[in-house]
Order: sequence, then structure tokens, then C-alpha cells
Amino acid sequence: MNATIPAPRGPAVDGARLAGEVVDAIAARAGAADRDGELPVADLDDLRAAGLLGLLVPARLGGSGGGFADWADAARVLAAGSGATALVLNMHTSVVGALAGTPDGLARAMGAPESFFAARDRMLARAAAGEFIAVAMSERGAGSRLSELRTRYRREDGGYRITGVKSFCSGASHADVYFVAARADDSTPDAARVSHFLVPRGAGVRVEPTWDTLGMRGTGSHDVRLDVLVPAEALVGGVEGLSMLVAQVMPQWLVASYAAVYAGVGRAAFDAGVAYARARRTAGMPGGLAELPAVRARFGHADAALAALDAVVDECARRVDADPGSASTNRWVWRAKLLAGRTAQDVAASVVEACGTAVTRRGHPLERLYRDARCGSLQPATTDVCADWLGLAALGGDPEADADAARW
Repeated sequence: MNATIPAPRGPAVDGARLAGEVVDAIAARAGAADRDGELPVADLDDLRAAGLLGLLVPARLGGSGGGFADWADAARVLAAGSGATALVLNMHTSVVGALAGTPDGLARAMGAPESFFAARDRMLARAAAGEFIAVAMSERGAGSRLSELRTRYRREDGGYRITGVKSFCSGASHADVYFVAARADDSTPDAARVSHFLVPRGAGVRVEPTWDTLGMRGTGSHDVRLDVLVPAEALVGGVEGLSMLVAQVMPQWLVASYAAVYAGVGRAAFDAGVAYARARRTAGMPGGLAELPAVRARFGHADAALAALDAVVDECARRVDADPGSASTNRWVWRAKLLAGRTAQDVAASVVEACGTAVTRRGHPLERLYRDARCGSLQPATTDVCADWLGLAALGGDPEADADAARW
């Protein structure tokens, strides 16, 4: 099973169509999910039934054989119904996409043993069959910076012992497998080495229901406590220490995969605002809020900003599929994330202000969308980190080597 994975984008793949099959059902649950702070299990069932868990899995392993652009198309449609559910799927898809999209030659060049390819294919086939992967990377006090992780691993009984506590693990309650980032134990000479592991749900893994935050509440991103022994093949890549290298060489799955989600959230806020403004009637304004030039101007600015964001996301996706990991592609990766986070929150804030205080009542769709949109700039890589990376590149520096602090 060591054959090279074919080019990820297949001609028959239509991510938007697959997402369109389930978006209405997901939208109907979004309000309750936000209130409860939990991902509805029915949402995950719908994603599984539509084949979206296998969107990026090669066709030879039972998936759709899609690429980054297919994910971008699907994410924007799903986020129109529920940004939180789209974000949960993004975390699963980022793992699948990274494994399916890394060429065999590059994996070998980074030191992956031949045994890795069979293990990778088994994992991808399980994802295509409906296995859900949750990402357990972030930690309190460290965020997503791999260099600051406190979760540790050490070699034990032919495998690895992993201990620590993860936070912001989206869909944690429903995961079949956790994609866990950990550093080598302090007692070893390789304490700075960071690796990823695929840890199955079960003994030694406990989900702690701690999720209560401003936005994206429907992701159910609870803490996960780990004290678990996993076999050697659970090590992603088959060799320790690949995590930082992959993050630097191919950042799209840690950075730009979020962009399409927040582009969809921004568009959802715009559409909800348009519907409200056209329907809002008051004395002296039979045509609703849409009669006011200031309101129209806000929607005009928002329309242009969202169109520009879509163009950047599409260009980023095209380049990732055609030339992943190149310096020019990576600039578009960071641009897409920066613009998505900023545009979504700016559009949502402007639309809410145009519509007035009535839409800020708890339970109103725009109130939820406003809170969800605000999270885009805060999720890794944050807007400031993206801007610093791009600024260093623009000024002739090396964004990975010349930063004052490690980005990962």
C-alpha cells in the first residue's frame, strides 16, 4: 500500500453540493447547540452520511478524493448553517488533508519509514468510513504553540505513554480518535521534540465538560485529560519530531483551513442582516431599514469585503492544490487567514449596528453569528501573528527564522 497518493482534487468532487445536502438540518440545530455549548450528535451523523468525513480521502481508500478547494467550497456552505459545526469538521479535515496531501516522497525525505504509509492508509480508510478525528493540540497557557506544550510523551513498553491536559478540543465528546500533540519527556535529551499521535477513545482518555465561552459554543470544545499508553504505530509520520517541520513547510492545514469557515460565517451574518433590514418596518419607513442610506452603505461595504475575501480564499485554495508548500503559496495561506478573521468580525459588527439593538437579544441568529464571527481573529494563527508573518516576508526576512518568538 505504498503507492503514491494521486493528486487530491478529483473531477467528480463537489464539496458545496455535499454540504448543501445537510446544511438546512444543521442550521435548524444551531441555536440549541449554541445555547447548550455542545455539538449535536445529529450534526455529526449528517456529516458522516453525506460523506464529508471522507471528502479529502483518496478515492482508492473509499473517499471522494477532494482537495483544498473542495474543502473551501464545502466549508462556506456549512458555515452558512452553523459556523460551529463547520469548524468541528475543519479540525477533522485538517488532519485528513495533511495526511492525504503530503506526497510520499516528501514524507520519506522527512524520515517517515515504510511502515508509516500502510498505517496512514488504514487511518484514512477509517475516516472515509465515518470515523471522526478531534484535534487535541491547544493547551491552557500555551494556546496552539507547539513549542510551549506541557503534554508529554515517553517511550514505554514498545509504544508511548502520553500524559497531559488539552483544551479547545472541538467535538471532544464525540471523537473516535484524538490527534494529540505532545513534547518529548523532560528527562530525555530530546525534550524540545514535538510529535503527534492518533489516540483512540477509551481508557486513559477523559473528556471534561468545561466549554463555556463567548462564541463557537456549538463546537463543544471541551478539555481532554490524557494518561494513556498507545502503540508505536500511533506516532504520526512514524518518526518523532515531525510536527514543527510540517507546520512550517505546509501551514495550510494549521492556518488557512479556518479561513473558509469564517468566510461562510461572515456571509451568513450578511444574509441574516439583509433579511432583517428588508423586513424591519417602523412608522415613517414603509420600506424598512433599507430606506436609510447609512444602512445601505454598511451593506455595500460588507458586500465588497466579503467578495474580496472569497476571491482570496479561492486563490489560496487554487495555489494549495497546485503548488502546496511553496513560498508564494504560503503567503496566500497566511493572507487568507488574516483576512477571514478580520473580515468576518468587521462585517458582523457593522451589520449588527445597522440592524439595531433588537438583534442583540440572546437567541437571535445575528447575536449568535456576531459572537461566532468574533472568534475568527482569535483562532490560530491569530490575526496579529498572520500580519507579523506577512510583514516579515514583505520586508525580506524569513518569517519562520527571524521572528522574535516561535510561531508554533
